[in-house]
Amino acid sequence: MDKFGYLGNFLLFCILLGIVGCSHAQLQLNFYAKSCPQAEKIIEDYVQKHIPNAPSLAAALLRLQFHDCFVRGCDGSVLLNFTSSTKNQTEKVSVPNQTLKGFSFIDGVKKAVEAECPGVVSCADIVALVARDSVVVTGGPYWNVPTGRRDGRISNASEALANIPPPTSNFSSLQTSFASKGLDLKDLVLLSGAHTIGVSHCPSFSSRLYNFTGVWGKQDPSLDSEYAANLKTKKCKSIIDNTTIVEMDPGSAGKFDLSYFKLVLKRKGLFQSDAALTTSATTKSYINQLVQGSLKQFNAEFGQAMEKMGRIEVKTGSAGEIRKHCAVVNN
Repeated sequence: MDKFGYLGNFLLFCILLGIVGCSHAQLQLNFYAKSCPQAEKIIEDYVQKHIPNAPSLAAALLRLQFHDCFVRGCDGSVLLNFTSSTKNQTEKVSVPNQTLKGFSFIDGVKKAVEAECPGVVSCADIVALVARDSVVVTGGPYWNVPTGRRDGRISNASEALANIPPPTSNFSSLQTSFASKGLDLKDLVLLSGAHTIGVSHCPSFSSRLYNFTGVWGKQDPSLDSEYAANLKTKKCKSIIDNTTIVEMDPGSAGKFDLSYFKLVLKRKGLFQSDAALTTSATTKSYINQLVQGSLKQFNAEFGQAMEKMGRIEVKTGSAGEIRKHCAVVNN
């Protein structure tokens, strides 16, 4: 078979497998081994130096990668600032991203890497590596992060709103959202497990307490009544509270463990999207398996799901660019 035959077969393979599959082969471990051999060490050192002083940032940086990958793939588009020249409202200003943190942290990492190897390491790869390294520093699992992503040049607020599954999602919308990114129900459960660390603000779940399904005074019946009462009296005392911070995994929000899944089974998941995981026999079965299994097993499977998520619609080769500054596209 001549080279054009091979190319034709490869293209057919890509079409059958979908965009995500074709991007898989183009990421590789230690992508910067020759172009910037110290890159991953510089990133790891920066994380190890700063995260212990602000351990809550680990969850924020993990969330940052999730929100990046679900819009235009893992291309750093979530990092781009609004530009007055184009008047373009970027992903950053979209409702799902208004509580995102860690942008200045990413900028700090980028600056350190640029000092060693200007214009070589992408912001998208930095986001993926920082998420992993931050979780490791706080005692969570390690997973492989293949690199070679390139940075996107497009960022639209409307796309973030359309693609990032909200905390009010039901099972059907979660399944559809994850499937559109090449992720299955097991990935949905495992990635939801990231709620074992970190915090949220009241607006993400207060409708469950005060106006479920848009009916004032109605409480979500799928939420444990004692837990709901506690949230109402001690945390989100009114539906207009948008500043109070609440742990997603109460009593264990700084520790990467199985506590979140145990709470979900007790109807004490903070979000509707948490409770939704128990409305499907398949996802509930996965949760039971995790709870009955070992933390080591969850860590390993979570890492696999993170690696899979990190491959969503990546830009490689000559696509995109390597941004000089993560918040702005190159001139």
